[in-house]
Amino acid sequence: QVPLVESGGGSVQTGGSLRLSCVISGVTSNSGCMGWFRQAPGKEREGVAATVISGYNRYYADSVRGRFAISQDNAKNTLYLQMTNLKPEDTGTYYCAAGAPYCAGGNWRQSHEYHYWGQGTQVTVSS
Repeated sequence: QVPLVESGGGSVQTGGSLRLSCVISGVTSNSGCMGWFRQAPGKEREGVAATVISGYNRYYADSVRGRFAISQDNAKNTLYLQMTNLKPEDTGTYYCAAGAPYCAGGNWRQSHEYHYWGQGTQVTVSS
């Protein structure tokens, strides 16, 4: 079992910023894909951003491109999601995920490809 421990959610107003963190333990491979998903009430879980573990390629949903940035600190085994210019439609529970075999070809969006999940952290953006 690979524990994923998330932090950094909260409540902000439109235009605000938050940074989510996810400590990933036990991932030893330098390949594979890890990322962030979110789920709003009554909606399906959707991929927000992902990165190859090596850090060479990053992927974003169109709705967050230019506003969100995924990054990692391998020395700290931590994955980040910097969120800026937040909008009410960004509200939801955000999940860190790891263990997908690869990101390319849209695979990063497939939640069933990820073997490990965090507990979720709530992000609320008010207008």
